[in-house]
Amino acid sequence: MSSSFVEIEWRGKRVRIEHAFIAPTLSHAQGERDSGAPLLVFLHEGLGSLAMWRDFPQALCDAAGVRGLVWSRPGYGRSTPRAPEEAWDLDFMHRQAHEVLPALLAALGVAEPVWLLGHSDGGSIALLHAAKFSERTAGAIVLAPHILVEDLSVASIAKAKTAYETTDLKQRLAKYHDDPDSAFWGWNRIWLHPPFKQWSIEDEISSIACPLLAVQGLDDEYGTLEQIRGIARRVPQAALLELPQCGHSPHKDQPQAVIEAAARFIRSHTTGDNT
Repeated sequence: MSSSFVEIEWRGKRVRIEHAFIAPTLSHAQGERDSGAPLLVFLHEGLGSLAMWRDFPQALCDAAGVRGLVWSRPGYGRSTPRAPEEAWDLDFMHRQAHEVLPALLAALGVAEPVWLLGHSDGGSIALLHAAKFSERTAGAIVLAPHILVEDLSVASIAKAKTAYETTDLKQRLAKYHDDPDSAFWGWNRIWLHPPFKQWSIEDEISSIACPLLAVQGLDDEYGTLEQIRGIARRVPQAALLELPQCGHSPHKDQPQAVIEAAARFIRSHTTGDNT
């Protein structure tokens, strides 16, 4: 997908945000889709970017009949890189949810309530945004989100550090990020920072009022099923989907299952269509 840029004011400086809007592909089966269709905002993982979603956003927008907004957070993709001396704060996901995303939507002139789809850290950001801005959030779908830090997560992120230092991981990430060091070290260092082990959003998510679908693979190497089951205990309306033969990236490991479930969930809360 081709991307554009918009600037926002954040933390005392101008930040360039890479983004792309997606229109659902028209077909006789889908019928007419117009600009009044719901907007689904995609929030990428800790090493992700706009480009790393590949064709998943278009496929989901087509299936659900919604518009899409895909973007790279500051420090990722072609957005403004993180300065080498700048470390992510312990509340970096709160800042993305409470400051960056609202500023981006305002800069793009998006005034209506939006749907959110977040993966991993992006899933946590979606939960935090939905909890704080209930009037701006029509619904949320989270894939392998984190609501607390588990030993399994830390161990896998430590392995990623070794891979970045000893394999071609940096070169592979360079295909998707103008500054792969910005993307990798911002994420890796905060997750491995000892005080971050106390990070939790378990209490905050209890205020989520919108429809919520939480998806996780049974073979997720970055989190146990306690992540989404913990969501269900705190958000009564949450629906869960636990996928077999699926790791930390359900939209890559089980794309058809995720697209079908997500599209059905969105339609059921926008048109009343549960098929």
